[in-house]
Amino acid sequence: MMTYLLMCWEFFKTGLFAVGGGLATIPFLKEMSARYGWFTIDKLTTMIAVSESTPGPIGINMATFVGYEMFGIAGGIGATLSLVLPSLIVICIIAGMLAKFKEAKVVQGIFTGLRPAVVGFILSAVLSIFLLALFRVDAWKASGVLTDLFNFKALILFAVLMAFYEYQPKLSKSKKKLHPIFLIAIAAAAGVIAGF
Repeated sequence: MMTYLLMCWEFFKTGLFAVGGGLATIPFLKEMSARYGWFTIDKLTTMIAVSESTPGPIGINMATFVGYEMFGIAGGIGATLSLVLPSLIVICIIAGMLAKFKEAKVVQGIFTGLRPAVVGFILSAVLSIFLLALFRVDAWKASGVLTDLFNFKALILFAVLMAFYEYQPKLSKSKKKLHPIFLIAIAAAAGVIAGF
């Protein structure tokens, strides 16, 4: 029971401080992995892939995934509600006040200051995903062999998909880029076939 409540508390804190959307939750999830060992970094990359591939906000999808992995349906519900609850509380508190004070210089200054922080959180999340998906830092540290650093299957798939996405309009008659959902589907199929 204590672990369940601790998980809910961690997701509540994540929901309170992960300003900027779902990708901003990734550093918090990495911290949970390091601190509690509830899931591995490899499992985190799987969670990110599943959360990005399924409909809905990535942060909520990831909270549901972690909670379900740990405690089944009750865990999924608890983690999801814990992540959403801070936003609900804050919105209820400031909704009335913001209408009155949205023109105030202090409020505008706060939002101006939050924008770079949000960009920083999202950039950190993108860099984390990039490194987790394409490189195996733990394997390299353990062996000391440089070739263990690279996830060659993932690097090749990434290069092929990026080249295809970039050059596909030049090769087709429509001159329109393929929708990213098709690249996600292709990457998912390649991951299943190649056993990533």
